[in-house]
Amino acid sequence: MVLQWHIIKLQLKEVFSISYGDYNFREALIVRLSHAGYSGFGECTAINYYQINLAEFERLLAYHESTITAFGIDHPCEFYSFLCHLQLPDFLKSALDCAYWDLFGKLEKRSFVEMNGISTAILPQSSWTISVAPVEMQMQKMQASAWPKFKVKCNGFDLVAIQTLVDSGFPISLDSNASFTPTDCLRLPQIQGIERIQYAEQPMPVGYENYRYLTASDSINWMADEEAQHVSDLVALQPYYQSVNVKVMKCGGLTPALEMVRTAKAMGFQVMLGCMTESTVGISAGAVLAPLCDFADLDGSNLIANDCATGTQINNGNIELALSPGLGIQLK
Repeated sequence: MVLQWHIIKLQLKEVFSISYGDYNFREALIVRLSHAGYSGFGECTAINYYQINLAEFERLLAYHESTITAFGIDHPCEFYSFLCHLQLPDFLKSALDCAYWDLFGKLEKRSFVEMNGISTAILPQSSWTISVAPVEMQMQKMQASAWPKFKVKCNGFDLVAIQTLVDSGFPISLDSNASFTPTDCLRLPQIQGIERIQYAEQPMPVGYENYRYLTASDSINWMADEEAQHVSDLVALQPYYQSVNVKVMKCGGLTPALEMVRTAKAMGFQVMLGCMTESTVGISAGAVLAPLCDFADLDGSNLIANDCATGTQINNGNIELALSPGLGIQLK
């Protein structure tokens, strides 16, 4: 194989505001694995609250390049085990694992869903993310959008704003990005009509000292995000969360994400297939798991003004899977 990589700056169409800060761009590392005239692609983005350092990832790729390219062509699960042996960070491991699945499928002339027996007959619709803003502005954005569902960002608990959102009639969920307190979470299920909220994602900072205040039987659908990184986290979370957000990048690749989705569903969790702010490279990788999930939040590439690839598209919430070999990714 040949391994190549480069960093690109993904410009956002507008400032993206969450409880962790405001952003107008993201940097992304694009990985390419090539063999016999075919190339597979993977991506990881620099997310500050995950402490991702792309310069360090480039150093690791240069250090391990000869070892990685000498691996050859085998089943992607074998390649993932090899990556685990190298003890790479999850975000970097994800980019390589996805690139390998894309390359392997192109060599085999089979799509990821075909290779893994995934039916695409039913696909969830994706939500559109509404940044932190006064609730009046958030309502205006939803009214102007053709998307069918919305994930509304919160920065702290605002009872009036949340009641306004609940009463709006829009299909919405809440994502506080860990900005709620235990007291806030005890108040939230008592809001009139709160059962109309599809889910409340990662309400508090990570840790049992916080999520012990939640109950899976609450009237609100608590969803773990940063709390649910790997399949090994699921047992501890089960009494407290009804749902988990599975993101390919944080799991360490498609290989572990597929296992996590299937395990979570078998345990009775509802599952959302989520994303970071990422290009069509990353969205195309994650979207192949959407048919297995109850919810999807795959608007990442729609937030970007300079997308670098073609593949799966999310049009007004509808997931249009690229079912060509591999993950269907091509760089522009």
